Amino acid sequence: MSYQTIATEIRDRILTITLNRPDRLNAFNSTMLEELLGALDDADADDEVRAILFTGAGRGYCAGADLGRGGGTFDGGAEEEDAEHRDGGGLLTLRLFECKKPVIAAINGPAVGVGITMTLAMDIRIASDKARIGFVFARRGIVPEACSSWFLPRIVGISRAMEWVATGRIFSAQEALEGRLVSRVVSAEDLLPTARAIAAEIVENTSAVSVCLARHLLWKMLGADHPMEAHKLDSKAIRWMGRSPDAYEGVSSFLEKRQPSFRMSASGDLPEFFPWWEERRFSD
Repeated sequence: MSYQTIATEIRDRILTITLNRPDRLNAFNSTMLEELLGALDDADADDEVRAILFTGAGRGYCAGADLGRGGGTFDGGAEEEDAEHRDGGGLLTLRLFECKKPVIAAINGPAVGVGITMTLAMDIRIASDKARIGFVFARRGIVPEACSSWFLPRIVGISRAMEWVATGRIFSAQEALEGRLVSRVVSAEDLLPTARAIAAEIVENTSAVSVCLARHLLWKMLGADHPMEAHKLDSKAIRWMGRSPDAYEGVSSFLEKRQPSFRMSASGDLPEFFPWWEERRFSD
């Protein structure tokens, strides 16, 4: 498929999505949003895709929202009713939240505003030592978006989240690592190989359905008010998967000391109780 603002490549069952506006430091706009949503829909439907990797073209990951409209960049358009407005970054992170495939962010350079909040719904974040990160919203006279008021405190804790959000300052990849925003910091030349190696380990050794269910168990349980909720879902999922062809293959391959050959797909072989969470609708 031809895109204007992103580039995609599927190799070794890994989909790489590259934010591709290097002349604008990959600034986020409405076209990029629509193209990313479409690419994620396609990835969920394509069983050849087992993992998704995000990165940026050129020297930056994403410089945040495209400010080409000037002071009115964030006004939502005068013709749009307040009750109808949906934050574009939030539409993207909600779509990532529902994704059936694991998502890895390879943050290769500056990632500010929506450029960093979009990664919060991704599963693994790795940064280049050249990355610079900022939750700069208060310095632009707006507030954090992309559901980051839900994601960020859960990832780094409320104190660190408020420090970064209230100051709006740009900070280093090392500080992001110390705050657990990213799991690794590597050299620029090692960034994509490191991210691809993690993705390849998923592709080569795991069941697509197991990873899909595990991804959603971990994310959805972040909001549970008691471990019993996890126990109920764990029990249902382990019983269902325990009877599946992939469980038989996983145990057999281990006993036979060979690589597994899992056949179930995340597009068509999920249990009837998936998705088990209540559908969320935007309303006033």
